[in-house]
Amino acid sequence: MPDLTLDQVEAIARGAHARELDITGRPYMEHVQAVVDGVRERGGSEEQIAAAWLHDTLENDVLTRDWLDSAELPLEVKGLVDAMTKRPGESDEAYTRRILTTTGALLIKDADLAHNADPERLALLDEPTRVELSEKYTTLRQLLGLTDG
Repeated sequence: MPDLTLDQVEAIARGAHARELDITGRPYMEHVQAVVDGVRERGGSEEQIAAAWLHDTLENDVLTRDWLDSAELPLEVKGLVDAMTKRPGESDEAYTRRILTTTGALLIKDADLAHNADPERLALLDEPTRVELSEKYTTLRQLLGLTDG
């Protein structure tokens, strides 16, 4: 059976996240779309774009690992989605090490963090949450060796 097309992967992601809201109360797909757009802007491959569509599906429990394992997707896409999925109780160091050792994952995480840390998006949150998340994203960027500018 042939691999899913990007349009099919997008439809799966949209269906999976359809009822989800992000931390700001906006539809979760706005975040996913922003990450996909960021991956495209950074010159990401089709595999990276497919993984960007699916990057939070396991972590948010809207798709299962069994689904990913059996999905008609290239192994590279499955590996990228796996790399992007932070496990419960996993340290930031272990998580970022997996991203850094998975070819292509850093580009997706860069796009993810760029949207998560967008000042306009963070401005929608209360001050304690905004400070906590800003510190979290700064720490992850440092662990990943990502610098602004």
